[in-house]
Amino acid sequence: MARAVIVGGARTPFVRAFAEYTRIDTIALGVAAVRGALDRLSLPHDEIDSVVWGGVILPVASPNVGREIVLDLGLPRSIEAMTLTRACASGLQAITTAASAIERGDADVVIAGGSDSTSNAPLTMPQSLVHKVAPVALSSKSGPADYLRALSKLSVRRDLLPRQPRIAERTTGQVMGEAAEEMAERNGISRAEQDAFAATSHHRAAAAIQSGRFEGELVPVEGGGGLVYTDTIVRGDTSVEKLSKLRPVFKEDGTLTAGNSSALTDGAAAVVLMSEDKAKALGYTPLASFRSWSYVGVDPADQLLIGPALAMPRALGRAGMLLRDVDLVDMHEAFAAQVLSVLKAMASDSFCRERLDLDQAVGQVDPEKLNVHGGSVALGHPFGATGARMVLTMANELAANDKSTALLGICAAGGLGAGAVLEAVG
Repeated sequence: MARAVIVGGARTPFVRAFAEYTRIDTIALGVAAVRGALDRLSLPHDEIDSVVWGGVILPVASPNVGREIVLDLGLPRSIEAMTLTRACASGLQAITTAASAIERGDADVVIAGGSDSTSNAPLTMPQSLVHKVAPVALSSKSGPADYLRALSKLSVRRDLLPRQPRIAERTTGQVMGEAAEEMAERNGISRAEQDAFAATSHHRAAAAIQSGRFEGELVPVEGGGGLVYTDTIVRGDTSVEKLSKLRPVFKEDGTLTAGNSSALTDGAAAVVLMSEDKAKALGYTPLASFRSWSYVGVDPADQLLIGPALAMPRALGRAGMLLRDVDLVDMHEAFAAQVLSVLKAMASDSFCRERLDLDQAVGQVDPEKLNVHGGSVALGHPFGATGARMVLTMANELAANDKSTALLGICAAGGLGAGAVLEAVG
C-alpha cells in the first residue's frame, strides 16, 4: 500500500470576522490558500488528481467549494473535487480522506484543506415564509388576488424578519459556549485556569509570529485596507490580569469570556499530499505522514466537546503508542475550558476506565509539549480551516525541529471528536 505524505501547503492569515475579509467569501479564501500552496511548491497543475475541501458555512448557491476553487484557479477541468463537513474537524477530515484515497491507490496528488467565512454566513428567512408564498409564486395560475391573499397572511415578526445565525446544537438548543460552561463546572475548571491557559496561547502565538515561525505557511491576502500578511487576532501583550477583567459571555455568573474563547474568524488552509513514490519522482521532500487517526461521537447533551478525550487515545492506540511517546500535542482550542476538561479526562483513571475501557489513565500532557505555537484562542478559528492549519503547522514543526511525532485533537459540534498521529518522514 502506498504511503501518503505531506509535502507542503499554505494558509491565509486568520482574521476576526467582519474585519479585513468581510467582502471575501469562503471560496475566495480557499483560492488564496490553494494558490499559495501551488506557488510555494511550483507544482505542475497537470499532476493534481483531486481536491478535497472542508467547510461548515457553505455557500447556498455553490456548496461544492472544492470544485469552485479548481474552476476559479483555472486548473485542469479534469481535476475532480468534493466538499465535506464534519463541523470543526472538517479540515482534518478532508486531509485524512485525501490520505486514504492516496493509500488506496485512487490518486497520487491531492490538495486538501478547508475554509470558512463567518462574515459571509447567509441570513435565512423563516421557513414559514416559504410555505406561505412559494405555492403562489411558483404557480403559473396565480393572479393579483392570490398574491394579496398570501401577503395578508404574513406576519412581519414571524415570517419576514431574517433569522439571526446561531452556533447552536439542533438536538439540545445550546450554543457551544453554554455547553462549555457546563463542562467547566462539571470538571472543576476555574476562571483563573482558563485565563492562564488563554494568556499562554496568545504569548506562544505572538512569539511564533515574531520569530517568523509562520512565514513558511502564510500567504498574504488583499483585504479591506490593503494586504494582510499575518494573523491579526493574536494579542501578545495580554495578561491574566487583563483577561480577568472581561465579563462572562454565555452565563451571567459564568467563567467563559471573549478572552478565553476562540473568536469568530475568517480564513483558509491547504495541504498538498502525495504518494511517497510520486513525491520522490517530482523531487519533493516529505514533511510528515499519518500514522493513525480516529473520529468519535459522544452524546451532545453530555459534555458536548469531550470527544478528543476519546479520539486522541484511540489514535494513539492505533499507532501502537502511549502518550509519553509523542513529542508534540496540538489541540484545537474552541474554549480554554474545553481543552482543560479534555486534559483532565485523559488524566483521570475513572474516566479512562469507563469511557475507554483502559486499566488506567492515558496520562498527563506535558504543558511544554502542548500547543507550542498557540492555538485557536489566540489565532482564531475559521471552522473548516482549523484542522488543516494544525496539520500544516505540526508537519512543518516535525520537519524543522527534529521531532518524531505529534498528536492532534479536535472537538466539533454535534458531539464529535477527532484525533490523529502525525509522524516525521525521514
